[in-house]
Amino acid sequence: MRIDVLTLFPEMFTGPFDTSIINRAREKGILDINTFNIRDFSQNKHHTVDDTPYGGGAGMVMQAEPVFKAMEHLQHLHEDLGRVVMMCPQGMPFNQELAKELAQEDRLVFLCGHYEGIDDRVREKLVTDEISIGDYVLTGGELPAMVVVDAVARMIPGVLGEMASAEADSFYNGLLDHPHYTKPREYQGMGVPDVLLSGHHKKIDQWRRRQSLLRTLERRPELLQNAELSKEDRRVLDEVYQLLKEIL
Repeated sequence: MRIDVLTLFPEMFTGPFDTSIINRAREKGILDINTFNIRDFSQNKHHTVDDTPYGGGAGMVMQAEPVFKAMEHLQHLHEDLGRVVMMCPQGMPFNQELAKELAQEDRLVFLCGHYEGIDDRVREKLVTDEISIGDYVLTGGELPAMVVVDAVARMIPGVLGEMASAEADSFYNGLLDHPHYTKPREYQGMGVPDVLLSGHHKKIDQWRRRQSLLRTLERRPELLQNAELSKEDRRVLDEVYQLLKEIL
């Protein structure tokens, strides 16, 4: 997958994209990530990319022209831009399903805004997707873009080594992840559940699924409405509901 990022601060991406799993995927050729400074496409001698908003008001607005010019440059490199994602608070909420969907693409372009936002003609003409990572406001679109790229990259075969690692993550199948343990067996008086030491893989799988259901019920019960639940899952949940009724 090729990922292009249009930003005013390309240096922000140096650390996150040059280390750990993302960097290994780049070295293997699975990911091709490139950043472009929008200021380089400004048509004035001072390389400014913002101006006062029409109609008045506080703050500045990113101009349309530098962004259009940057997109034209990307099209010269590769005619098909793919999906153009603008990070903004008004966008659709980002989740695991959207991460899996974007991971199917061959090319993605991320547009990171600043100031009070970007001239809306950019959205009208160039943007295919608007995405928000939460109901709060950040200083720019760089951090949200990093979050989305990281989540999407994990869904691409070969990035994690084993796809099973991604499939076991929280939210992948609509539920929160089960608890994890490693050595030592005892630490500060706390042990590891016996079933995980039994070597009985079927029982271990059943325990993990049950813990995933219980953790989701406790912390994010609304996720259960859309989760893929088997008959056994529903039996476990019914058992818990009955117990809660008796207690309450």
